[in-house]
Amino acid sequence: MTSDERRGLRKDAEFNRTRITSAARTVFAERGLGAPLEEIARQAEVNIATLYRRFPEREALIEAVLTDRMNELARLAEEASLAADPWDGFRGFVEHVCAMQAADRGVTEGFTACFPDSPGMEEPRSRALAAVDALIRRAQEQGSLRPELTSGDVMLFLMANAGVLSSTRHAAPGAWQRLVALLLDSCRADRPTSTLPPAPGPGELHDAMVAARPHR
Repeated sequence: MTSDERRGLRKDAEFNRTRITSAARTVFAERGLGAPLEEIARQAEVNIATLYRRFPEREALIEAVLTDRMNELARLAEEASLAADPWDGFRGFVEHVCAMQAADRGVTEGFTACFPDSPGMEEPRSRALAAVDALIRRAQEQGSLRPELTSGDVMLFLMANAGVLSSTRHAAPGAWQRLVALLLDSCRADRPTSTLPPAPGPGELHDAMVAARPHR
């Protein structure tokens, strides 16, 4: 095989990979991370054997699709942490991420069920958590955010929103917005009349997210 032929094969392989990940992004958004791989192959206009050559396991395809969204989450958190008004930054971040969940079933499942263990998402996940921690500290120093709140509570918000979306996505598609408004109202430092119970630890949150992972 000539070098030109090898370059052509690599180009074809990369083209197929791009088509598959683009189709997977669309299918996962509509049907969730358990969507049939055959449907992804059909939309990508490749045969199923080509899909498996590029992505031997479903988890590899999910990671390829969700890494971009996790990078977006990290970018949103970093931008929010620099907002002129820390409360507006915190509120806008929570609203934006919950809206991402509402618009994309893959994100709904991926930000919670796949969040803890995916190696490809480790770097953007760490960036996002660091930015959320900085955002929370600024809002607490401002006096607008209740002092007990942690980044783990933000993960609880996403898990709660995922549950509401799962139950109401078709029957009451706007219900998640009411949930988010109520959650944000409870975060204000001038709202609470009682102290919060202890927050779950990182290990407990990790185990909860693993348990929430859909069976595929």
